[in-house]
Amino acid sequence: MFQTKNPATGEVLESFPQLSSDQIDYRMHQATEAFAKWKRLSVADRADQVRSLADLLDKRKEQCAKTITLEMGKPIDQAVSEIEKCAWLCRYYADRAAEFLSEKTIDAGYEKSYVRYDPTGAVLGVMPWNFPFWQAFRYAVPALLAGNVALLKPAPNVPRCGLMIEALMSEAIQVPAAFQTLFLETNQVESVIAHPVVQGVALTGSDRAGSAVASLAGKYLKKCVMELGGSDAYIILEDANLAEAVKTGVTSRMLNTGQTCIAAKRFIVHEKVYDKVMDLFRKEIDALKTGDPAQEGHDLGTMARPDLLENLNRQLTESVAGGATINHKGGPRKDLGNYFDPVLLTDIQPGTPAYEEELFGPVLSVFKVASEAEAVELANDTPYGLGAAVWSKNQQRAERVAGELEAGAIAINGMVKSDPNLPFGGVKRSGFGRELGREGMLEFVNVKTVVVF
Repeated sequence: MFQTKNPATGEVLESFPQLSSDQIDYRMHQATEAFAKWKRLSVADRADQVRSLADLLDKRKEQCAKTITLEMGKPIDQAVSEIEKCAWLCRYYADRAAEFLSEKTIDAGYEKSYVRYDPTGAVLGVMPWNFPFWQAFRYAVPALLAGNVALLKPAPNVPRCGLMIEALMSEAIQVPAAFQTLFLETNQVESVIAHPVVQGVALTGSDRAGSAVASLAGKYLKKCVMELGGSDAYIILEDANLAEAVKTGVTSRMLNTGQTCIAAKRFIVHEKVYDKVMDLFRKEIDALKTGDPAQEGHDLGTMARPDLLENLNRQLTESVAGGATINHKGGPRKDLGNYFDPVLLTDIQPGTPAYEEELFGPVLSVFKVASEAEAVELANDTPYGLGAAVWSKNQQRAERVAGELEAGAIAINGMVKSDPNLPFGGVKRSGFGRELGREGMLEFVNVKTVVVF
C-alpha cells in the first residue's frame, strides 16, 4: 500500500492503490511510444527541457520540500536543500550532456573509427524514501538527457513525492510519458523489468533489496546499477584538526536524522586524542536541536517510520547486551512519535549489530585504535564499501590512507557527499556501477563502435 502518513504525528493523510496488470501494460506501451519520440530529439533540445525542469524546481522548492517533510520527516531546511541540489544537478547535466555524449574518434588504423553513445530504452528506478527527490533525479536526469525514458518506483511511504516529481517532469518535458511514476508492489517489479522497453535498472536501497532486484535484472539480461547500504568509516588520526573533525563528523552522522547511506557511521579515533574527541562529541551532540521537522531551525526531525525506529532500537539494545557502552544517553522518546535522540556508543564488540550492520539513524559509534594501520584494518572490516573519511593535517599521509580504504568515495578533511561533478557508488555489498559525473550518464547507453574500412 502506498500511503502518506505523517511520521511526526502518525496521521494517515492519503492512500494510493497499486497499479493493476492492465495499467502496467498500458504504462509500458506509453513508455515505448515516448522512447520512440524522445530519442530522436537532439541533445540540445533535451537539455533545454531539463533546464526548464530546473527552473520549475526553483519556483516550487518550498512546496516540494514541505511534501518531503510531511511524508518522511526530514527537517524542512534540509528538504529545501535537497530540492536546490536537484536543480543544480539538472543544470550540471544540461550544460555537459553534449560533451559527455559526443562521438569519440579512435585511431585504430582504419579509414575511420569512432564510438558513439546511443540510448537504449527505459530505465526503471527503484528508489528509497530518505532522499525521495534527489535519488530519483540523479538517475532519471542523465538517463533522459542520454535519450532514454525513465520509470520511477517510489518507496511506499513517499507517494506524493513520486507524483510531484512526475508532475514536474510532465510540465517540463515535452514528450508525454517520457517520465512516469509507477505505484508497484514488490511482486510487480519483475514484470516491469522483463518488459522489452526496459533496458536498465537503477536501485538505491538496502543490500537485501539490491540482491533481489539485481537477480531479476540478471535473469532478464538488463543492465543495472546498485547503490546500496553503507557503514562508512570516519578516521580521526592523532594529527587531525580535532574540533573541525568532530563538528563535521557529527553533521555527517546526523544529517536527515542519521538516515543517510553515506553518513559517517563508524568513528575510528587514534588513542592519543580519543578522550579529547569524546568530550567534543558530547558537546556537539548536546548542541543539536530536535523538534517538529516542519519548523525551521531543527537539526533532527523524526525517523521516517515506526518500524525503522524499532529496528534501530533493537540493534542498539543488542549491541549494549553484547558489551557496548552508551556514553551519551539517547534513544526513542516515549512521549513522542518517531523521535529518536542521539546516542554515543563505545566499546563495540565484533559480532554485535553496531559492529556488523548498518545503523540507519542517529547512533554515533566510536572505536579506539592505537595506530594508522589498525585504523585501516578496522575501517575495512565490514561487508560494505560506500564511503569513508580521513582526517589528518598531513595531506600526503591522509591520501596514503585513502588509497588503502575499500570504498567508492573518500573524503579527506571533510565529509562524504554526492556531487553531480563526481562519480558516486560503492564496492563490496554497497553495490556496483556509478551514478553522477560522466560515468553516471554513460551507464545506460549503448557504447557503439563504428568502423569505416
